[in-house]
Amino acid sequence: MGARERLAARARVIVELDGGVPSPCLSVCRMDPASEWCEGCFRTLDEIAAWGRMSDDAKREVWQAIVARVENASLAHGEGDEDA
Repeated sequence: MGARERLAARARVIVELDGGVPSPCLSVCRMDPASEWCEGCFRTLDEIAAWGRMSDDAKREVWQAIVARVENASLAHGEGDEDA
């Protein structure tokens, strides 16, 4: 399982948590100029900057967005196509 798949799997678990929501930061901290997402955690600069002030519900929404971003990025790179 690659890094993207691990992040997506973690995100799917975290959106269901009732308690505190951990940061998705993986200490990669490089912004992709095309997508404007961090290459490590798939967050935008605005999401990264606001994280400490966000409610747990808002953090879960970011995690849900991460799931979609990882899945879309994987499909765009042909990583989700098992028949290829």
